[in-house]
Amino acid sequence: MVEAEHTGDGAGDAEESAGAEEVLDRPLPEGVRRRVVALVADAFGSLTMAELPPQLRQYARFTPSRRARFGGNAMAAALESHPLFRQRVGERLRETQPELSGALESGAPPAAADPAEVAALAYILRPAGWAKLVAAAGEEVQRARAERADEEAGREVRRLREELAEARSAARAEADRARAELESARKEADVLHRKLRSAVSDVRRGEAALRKAAAELESVRAAAAAEKAAADSEARRLRARLAEAESALEAGRRAVREGRSVEDMRVRLLLDTVLDAAQGLRRELALPPAAQRPADTVDAVEPGRMTPKDIATRALSETDPALLDQLLALPQAHLVVDGYNVTKTGYPTMPLDKQRLRLLGGLAVLAAQTGAEMTCVFDGAELAAPVLLAPPRGVRVLFSKPGQTADELIRRIVRAEPPGRPVVVVSADREVADGVARAGARPVASTLLLRRLART
Repeated sequence: MVEAEHTGDGAGDAEESAGAEEVLDRPLPEGVRRRVVALVADAFGSLTMAELPPQLRQYARFTPSRRARFGGNAMAAALESHPLFRQRVGERLRETQPELSGALESGAPPAAADPAEVAALAYILRPAGWAKLVAAAGEEVQRARAERADEEAGREVRRLREELAEARSAARAEADRARAELESARKEADVLHRKLRSAVSDVRRGEAALRKAAAELESVRAAAAAEKAAADSEARRLRARLAEAESALEAGRRAVREGRSVEDMRVRLLLDTVLDAAQGLRRELALPPAAQRPADTVDAVEPGRMTPKDIATRALSETDPALLDQLLALPQAHLVVDGYNVTKTGYPTMPLDKQRLRLLGGLAVLAAQTGAEMTCVFDGAELAAPVLLAPPRGVRVLFSKPGQTADELIRRIVRAEPPGRPVVVVSADREVADGVARAGARPVASTLLLRRLART
C-alpha cells in the first residue's frame, strides 16, 4: 500500500507539472467552493479506504450530504495537499461527467454550462487555464448576485412606491375624517356650552336649597340635643334599676346553689345505694359477663366464606412497644387490627394464609396476656374461594364484604363502640389512622404491634 501511494504521488507531480502550476490570485468563490465539496463528497464513496488521505477516512461511512456538512473543510484542504487524492477524484468525475470533463481539458467549455459547475470541475481536474475559469466563474457569480440585487432593489422600490401611494390615499382619507370629526366636535361643544349654562343655573338653585336645608338641620340638631339629654336621664334611672335587679338575682343564685348542694348529696347517696344493690344482685344471681360486644353487631363476612385481598400500606412513625401495653391495660380496652396492613409490614414474602396464621397466633397470646378484647379485620372483597380459618381463642376475625374495604369495616367497628371506651386501632394507613382518631379511637403504627408480638 505504501508503494502504491508513492507511485500515485509521482503521477500527481506529473499532473502539477502539466498545468497545476497555476494558482488563484484570490480566494475560491463561496459558490464554487460549495460545488467542489459536493463533487468530492459524491466521488468519495467510490474510493477505497487506502485511497483516502488519513484525515478523510473517518468520513468514509457518511452519506454524501453528511460528508459535505462535517468534512467539507477537510476535503477542500486534502485537494490542495494531496495531489494523488485530487487525481483520483478527477478520474471519478471524468467517468460521471465525461462531456464536460472532455470540453474542459480541450480548452472549450460549453457556453450553456453553469459557470460554478465549470469552475468546480476545473478546480479539481486542473486543466490548462483552470485558474482563469475559476476567476471567471467568481465574476459571473458576482454579476448574477448584482443582477439579483438590482432586481430585488427594483421590486423594493416599486413596493415602496405602492406603499407611498397607499399612505397618501390613507392620509387624505384620514384628513377628511379628521375634518368631519372636528365639525362634529364643534357642534358638540356648542351643545355642551348650552348645557353648562343650564347646569350653572341649577347649581345656584341647589345652593339656595342647601342653605335652607342647613337652617332646618340646625333646628333638628337642637331638638335632638334636647331629646338626648332626656334619654341620658332615663338611661341613668334604668341602670340603677338594673343594678338592683342584678343584686336580687345574685342573692337568688346563692340560695339555689345552697339548695343544689343538698340535692347533690342526696343523689350521690342514692347512686351509691343503687350500685351496691346491683353488685349484690349480680353476686346473688351469679350473672356471667356480657357475652356479646358492640363489635359483634357490625355486619361483616365470617372466616371460611371469603378469601382476603391485598391492600397497600403507608408508614406511620414508630414508637415504643411499651405504649401498647399501657393502652391495653386500660379498663375494657378493645384492640382492632388492620390484618393485612400488619402482615405485609412485618412479613410480606410469606403466603397470605401463613401471614394470617402467624398474626392470629400472636394476637391470641397477647389476648391471653392482657385480657383485652381483640378484633382482627382482613380485606375480603371480591374473593372466589372460601377461607378455611378457625379463629383463635380471644380473637374475633372479620372479613370485609364484597365492595367494602377493610378500612371501611374498621371505621364502622370504631363508630359502633360507646363514647369513652378505650379503642386502639393498629394500622400503618394514614387515612385509616386519621379517620378513627376523629371517631375517638387511638391509632398506633403496625410496627408497634409487630415489636410487641416479637417479645411474646
